Amino acid sequence: MTQREAALAGRITDEMASVAAEERIPEKELLEHVRRGETVILKNPGRRNGRPLGVGRKLRTKVNANVGTSQDSPDAEGEIAKARIAVGAGADALMDLSTSGDLGKIRMSLMEAVPVALGTVPIYEAAVEACRAGGDISDMTVESLFAVLERQAEQGVDFFTVHCGVTRRSLERLTRQGRVMSIVSRGGSFLASWMAAHRAENPLYEGYDRLLDIAARHDVTLSLGDGLRPGSILDATDRAQVEELILLGELTRRAWDRGVQVMIEGPGHVPLNQIEANIRLQKSLCENAPFYVLGPLVTDAAPGYDHITAAIGGAVAAAAGADFLCYVTPGEHLRLPDGEDVRQGVVAARIAGHAADIVKGVPGALERDRAMSEARRRLDWESQYRLALDPERPRTLRQSSLPEEEEVCTMCGPYCAIRLMRDPSSVPEPSPAEESAP
Repeated sequence: MTQREAALAGRITDEMASVAAEERIPEKELLEHVRRGETVILKNPGRRNGRPLGVGRKLRTKVNANVGTSQDSPDAEGEIAKARIAVGAGADALMDLSTSGDLGKIRMSLMEAVPVALGTVPIYEAAVEACRAGGDISDMTVESLFAVLERQAEQGVDFFTVHCGVTRRSLERLTRQGRVMSIVSRGGSFLASWMAAHRAENPLYEGYDRLLDIAARHDVTLSLGDGLRPGSILDATDRAQVEELILLGELTRRAWDRGVQVMIEGPGHVPLNQIEANIRLQKSLCENAPFYVLGPLVTDAAPGYDHITAAIGGAVAAAAGADFLCYVTPGEHLRLPDGEDVRQGVVAARIAGHAADIVKGVPGALERDRAMSEARRRLDWESQYRLALDPERPRTLRQSSLPEEEEVCTMCGPYCAIRLMRDPSSVPEPSPAEESAP
């Protein structure tokens, strides 16, 4: 029985109870959100050490970190180290995007190394297998793709990104319309090239019922991917993107009818003034299914700082109702991220999510800020470190400029406004040199 089927039967599972306790939400309320498809519980029952993760209505905004090998960087141990860095920085989930090395072994090692929810993009492995056999992506077969899906589900993967909305019709519309950037989704481009070579429909769309069989059997949540997401803010909210979203809404209902949980993936690159409309459109077309967004990045002109452009967009998106933020690192568009990129990407996304949670009234969000303000009023540095979203960074910055026993910081020193309001007599008299200064 899947989590959705249990909710439809009115049964609170152990996973629901765990999520409800962590999120400080009544179990019956969470069950109702799962029943309506507004919340998903990411947990493959075949995975031994995984923790259930709730994503959706009235829950804390979650953060995903992407890791994985590439042809130019096949170091599996390095990616496992990055996974630990990501989780240590507060990532709630990981996606393994590996395309080099023993993919099955890497995936199992990641699941053993960290207990957070793990997602994959199965078409990556199917395409890599076809290329390793001496062919190219067009040599991937429908049977090999579904074999990968089955194998990954059996290994314990908690959620799949599947680009079911990239269809012959949507590709024709994309071609007629034209874009500054065409398809920027790697999975979407794999499918588009396969479809062009075979003059055939997307096997994930045409074989959607078969995909649902696998997902239902293993309670794998489907993350319906946005293969036609905009890769430039100039392409945001165009006809191809919206047509794909309409189709994903229809596929959501079909999945629900089979007891399968669903998230919807969203853009991408979106200017600030279109983000809220994108969220509202998704929630309307997809019946309030959880929304999982990459960023969104609000400008294309800040390479090297795209963790910031994504955090700006992520805060606006989550405040408007997005539920899950995929981190973006400073290396986005430039390189495979290193460990420090991963840490900065996670922290930036967490800041965005927390800012939105205050707006959404998520339990505990505003209380944390209140406690931080009270600690600042007391000049209680240890409490400030403890309450910080990234505790080590503020400690390192402060200790780099003053001995720990100093009560104030070097911004104001003896003229600290907080200490002045507490004790006006603590401000020293100006020195003669200061009095005579012009």
